[in-house]
Amino acid sequence: MDQAVTFKNNGQINVILNGQKKTYHEKISESASYEIKIPKTQPQHVILNEMEAELNTLVGMEEMKRMLKEIYAWIYINKKREEQGLKAGKQSLHMMFKGNPGTGKTTVARLIGKLFFQMNVLSKGHLIEAERADLVGEYIGHTAQKTRDLIKKSLGGILFIDEAYSLARGGEKDFGKEAIDTLVKHMEDKQHEFVLILAGYSKEMDHFLTLNPGLHSRFPLVVDFPDYSVEQLMEISKRMMIEREYTFSKEAEWKLRDHLNMIKTNMAPAKFSNGRYVRNVIEKSIRSQAMRLLTSDQYQRDDLMTIKSQDLIIKE
Repeated sequence: MDQAVTFKNNGQINVILNGQKKTYHEKISESASYEIKIPKTQPQHVILNEMEAELNTLVGMEEMKRMLKEIYAWIYINKKREEQGLKAGKQSLHMMFKGNPGTGKTTVARLIGKLFFQMNVLSKGHLIEAERADLVGEYIGHTAQKTRDLIKKSLGGILFIDEAYSLARGGEKDFGKEAIDTLVKHMEDKQHEFVLILAGYSKEMDHFLTLNPGLHSRFPLVVDFPDYSVEQLMEISKRMMIEREYTFSKEAEWKLRDHLNMIKTNMAPAKFSNGRYVRNVIEKSIRSQAMRLLTSDQYQRDDLMTIKSQDLIIKE
């Protein structure tokens, strides 16, 4: 609460709050003392500010960050329209994420769940992760039941299906088609009770959309997750190291940068796991450093924190 400084003058209450004076014309007793407490005004767009702070911890993803701010703005303005007695239409928020492994799709899905919960779009905001085996059954009717059960668990939150294109890999007679049909039906029937996010490689997801005429129109939000550049991967590695309270020696940093340049040049993009690859390199290097320190019996603070060139376990 903001506490006002008050004093009496000629039968009036004068309030000085944050440097501004307000006068209240009321009958008061000259012998009485008065204290007025005024509730603090909440800063506007707290949720947006918190979301932007979290988004700033993510490297790259400019298209996704712009889209999330647009969704926030749309939800916020809809609430303002309701307050003014105007129509506030509901939009489908089902999404498709297209990109290679390790580009942050699951991380973003979890962040969206949190945002939608805070804005009362979703009642829980939890994330249910699934893949083909979680939806496709072994006999007729089994797939539809498994898919319905998974949707039921997702109500109030997000159902995130990775490598969604695998549902269609068996053709017309495959049970995966039954899973797609069940998803399409519930996306319509319960479109404001949960959010479905389908994720996978860009090319395969484009083909997947052609397999059911109802799919494309039900995903108004399609986001591309581009591969990270070498500079972005180095930034990701540094943030991971800071979080774990480690640091690279100069030689180790040069070695990792050279390796990433080489692998980005020679490896097919779809086979490179981006941020996940960097995380695996760091975790292996931390284990290698631990073995080196144990063998050399060195435990000074600088020794414990520094990953040296020889600790980096990478294939040339």
